[in-house]
Amino acid sequence: MSVMESLVTRRTYRRFAQKPVPQDVVDDIVEAVRLSSCGANRQALRLVVVQSPEMVAKVQPLVKWAAYLPPEQGMPKADETPTLYVAVLQDSSAPGDLSTDTGIALANMTLAAWDKEVGSCIMGAINKPALTELLGIEEPLKLACMVAFGYPIHKAHIVPLTADTGVKYYLDENRDYCVPKRSRGEIARWL
Repeated sequence: MSVMESLVTRRTYRRFAQKPVPQDVVDDIVEAVRLSSCGANRQALRLVVVQSPEMVAKVQPLVKWAAYLPPEQGMPKADETPTLYVAVLQDSSAPGDLSTDTGIALANMTLAAWDKEVGSCIMGAINKPALTELLGIEEPLKLACMVAFGYPIHKAHIVPLTADTGVKYYLDENRDYCVPKRSRGEIARWL
């Protein structure tokens, strides 16, 4: 798959088969973060890999899913939850803009997983205090976000953003996600 094909098909996935993510994929996710570009080569990100079924079940109620949808549509059912979470931590003692470093690392890790057909959902709407305690995160590390991983059991399609759709994603008749995107002409100017 080319990089552009990956970018088109690597969407956010929120319902997963109950099949563990293999260790080689987990290793690729970690390696993708390790190799990420970062300002001043700070390498200030750390990960907590949550893959035991017991810990995944403890994380699940501490994250929020699909804010644009009613919970009965956006929340994965018990047999649709992810089988892997990765907590992305920032070392707050490192100088500089860690948000940019985090964004680059998130793109790398989700693309590395998608290369092996493992979907993902980057989650910022999380219970940071409870997750910090559950995962044993200590200063100077701070929880930035969680990423859910698993084998998707639904599709996600890019559709044109219109006045009717706005930016809010929605489900079609098959419970597949439709994700409105602006046109090239709306996001770029050529001189």
